[in-house]
Order: sequence, then structure tokens, then C-alpha cells
Amino acid sequence: MPEQQRATPKTPQEVIRLERDLAKYANLMDSVIRIPFTKQGVGADAALGTIPVAGDVAGFALTCYAIYKAKQIGVPQHKLNVVYKLAVMDLLVGFIPIAGTIFDIFIRPSRKALDVVHEHIREEYQIHDTAHVVHPYLHEKLEMKQQHSAFWRQPVIAWLWLHIPDLVGLVFIIGLLLATWYGFTAVWAWVQNWS
Repeated sequence: MPEQQRATPKTPQEVIRLERDLAKYANLMDSVIRIPFTKQGVGADAALGTIPVAGDVAGFALTCYAIYKAKQIGVPQHKLNVVYKLAVMDLLVGFIPIAGTIFDIFIRPSRKALDVVHEHIREEYQIHDTAHVVHPYLHEKLEMKQQHSAFWRQPVIAWLWLHIPDLVGLVFIIGLLLATWYGFTAVWAWVQNWS
């Protein structure tokens, strides 16, 4: 089907829903375990990459699904070529033990597909908000809550809800640093008592 005849979503709400679906998929593939306040993480693609050959082929097939979702949103083929190249490179490097797994962590084709889609909808639909992309599951739940209660429409409450993973991760990191400091000082005090 020529690019001019491709059916594209009609409303910004439909575009946001489709992009949010792709974001959920990209998070699962590339950053299900995420570093707080970043998009960097590890996902199913890296886990699959630990299975020689079959895992890399499966990861490639799943990346092709992300490309399919991007086409549903109306992203033209020429914009997706970079994603295809990354997916093929991910597949080929994935055949190399250890290096392939490390490559999977840092080269994330599904996330790249999401970035291409977001750039496209920003140009085509002037949608600049990223909350539905960064935290797609929480955004979807928040949207449902906001339909039934004005409490969830308050900006501070919405921000706190959307940043729950970041806040929990931050508390965990602070707790880990405090525990490390406490453990270090306890060991140091014990060494001093023995001296």
C-alpha cells in the first residue's frame, strides 16, 4: 500500500493510545527494570539474548512487532529504516556470546522505534507530552482514575502517581547507601576495637 493511502489514526487521543501501547511493549523489551529517573534499563530482549541463536532470533522477531506497531500509527517507511538497521545489527551481534548480551542492554531497537514514533507524532499531531511514553502503564491507570475523580486530576497528585517507580527507586538507592555507610562504619568500629 502506498504511503499516501495508509490509514492513520484520526484523533490525538487515538495516537496517544497507540503510542502508549508501543511504549508498554518497548518497556517490556528494553527497560522493564529501569534506572530511576532515566529511560535506561534492562528488558526481555537482553534476557532472550542470553539464549544462544534462538533468543536472538526471537528478539529480532519481537522488534519487528514494534516496527509493525509504529506503522499502525502512520510512521512512513523511510523513518523506520534506522530501526530495521538496528534490529538486524542486534540480531547479528547477538550471535557473539557475551558481547551480544551487552549489546542488547545498550542498543535497544524497540526503544528506538518508540523514539521514531514519538518524533513523528510530535511533528504530525503536535503532541509534546511524554508521560504516556515514559510511564505507559501508570499513565493508562491515571487516565482511568481521572475519568472518575477530580482528585486524580490535580497536577501534584498526577505527577506523584506517574513517578512512583522513580520515587521507589530513589528511596531504595538512598536506603542502600545508608545501609552501606552503616555497615562500613560498623566494620570500621569493630576493626578499631581489635587494634
